[in-house]
Amino acid sequence: MINDHIIAGCVRQEPKAQYELYRALYPMMMAICTRYERDRQEAAATMNQGFLKILDNIGTRRKEVPVEPWARRIMINTVIDAHRRNKERKAMEGADIDDHAEGTSGINDYLKDMEAEAFAELLHRVPAMSRTVFNLYAIDGFSHAEIAGMLGLSEGTTKWHVSHARTVLRNAIAAEAMARTEKTVSR
Repeated sequence: MINDHIIAGCVRQEPKAQYELYRALYPMMMAICTRYERDRQEAAATMNQGFLKILDNIGTRRKEVPVEPWARRIMINTVIDAHRRNKERKAMEGADIDDHAEGTSGINDYLKDMEAEAFAELLHRVPAMSRTVFNLYAIDGFSHAEIAGMLGLSEGTTKWHVSHARTVLRNAIAAEAMARTEKTVSR
């Protein structure tokens, strides 16, 4: 639990308070970073960068703003900054993808039993930029206009990335559901 004593200690740069804050925020921060980054080491590095920003700015946080949402926003911005820095390095994919899927009843049955961790693994099959845009839109609730502004893309491109991510996820889920069905039948 993050209390005022921990926050005050972090403002005074007390290592024990900083460690307590880190321990309290770690699950949320790492979950955000692993949603956006396939490589766990890269996710951890981004998470640590974000935590340093949290520590550097904790004294400027308005007291009426709860720590968790404030830290979450900093972490998301840190992830976006990392993607901006790596933008030239990563090639953008482009193709028209049909937004319709076949055989959705088996997929829906599989989704009902799927755990969040399994879905997160499937989400890592989505290319990096599409995964980032999909996470910002579908999970973090940003609009296409906000995402376009954050990532320096057009709204049409962000919509394509969401559509592409959905298609990749739909195909991955269908393949997993098919494999599960085949295992059940072969028993």
